[in-house]
Amino acid sequence: MKTSRLIITGFCNRRRLLPLRLLLVICTLAAGSSPGPLWAAEGGQANDSDAPPQMTAPDSQPGAAPAEVDPSITLKGAVWRTKAGIVFLKTPVGLLTLSSKTTLKDLKASHEVSFWVHDRHVAVEIRKRSDGSLVHRYLSGPMTLGPDSSKTLRCWTADGEQTVHYGTQETKLAAYHEGDQLTVEVDESQTITGVHDLQFDLQISQTPPAGSPAHVLLTGSVSKLKSNFVFFRTPVGVVMINAKIGIPPVKVGHTLTLHIDDGRVNVEVTKSAKPAAQSNAGSATVPTTAPF
Repeated sequence: MKTSRLIITGFCNRRRLLPLRLLLVICTLAAGSSPGPLWAAEGGQANDSDAPPQMTAPDSQPGAAPAEVDPSITLKGAVWRTKAGIVFLKTPVGLLTLSSKTTLKDLKASHEVSFWVHDRHVAVEIRKRSDGSLVHRYLSGPMTLGPDSSKTLRCWTADGEQTVHYGTQETKLAAYHEGDQLTVEVDESQTITGVHDLQFDLQISQTPPAGSPAHVLLTGSVSKLKSNFVFFRTPVGVVMINAKIGIPPVKVGHTLTLHIDDGRVNVEVTKSAKPAAQSNAGSATVPTTAPF
């Protein structure tokens, strides 16, 4: 009876009840389940709390803006005058002349011309100003064959590189080799409708209005000075510039970079400094930037 009273008294004592419950839990685990998963879970919790917080990978940063292509030109012009095979266009920067012996014979004052230069590539689109319908589109650049001898060419356009089909011009195209400079006319179905010659002449005589989409980036060597005009030889030919748009004093042989964007004109001139007396050091270059 004393023993029974002790056990009952123990169960009625709350302070002694907690260790007994723990003992029952331990006995149950030992009898019916493996403590491994419990230990693993506890270990995992400990490791998670001890480990430093994981660093979240930052959002992928957009790549750096690609460098502008030099030479590059973007102009839109209105037909001012026409002759057989010659078209004079008024643009925001001055006069642009297109010439050809085989085409450009039907342009009218109601037409609008878009002109692009991208490295060794030239694109010209002539559209009706009234409804924007295509009249002519010329693509010029090094001949690049399409894949798998599929009778196609890869041509640069203002919308990126595109594939154009030979159409009925296979015989004329056979006279050209890959890498040759070539000018083709292409219709809206990306089919070549003619093989032509195309030249252009650019005279930069004025600053475009603020916000103008006109773009020019050209680097070349000054080849001639006449009155207020500077002639400099570029990869796309000799370009004439009116010095009044912000050209600093230059001499023949200086390297000149002209950059027109958003109605602003920037000019950078690199000139060779005279070597010091009795010095074998090479000539230095002194950049001169003249923003307008």
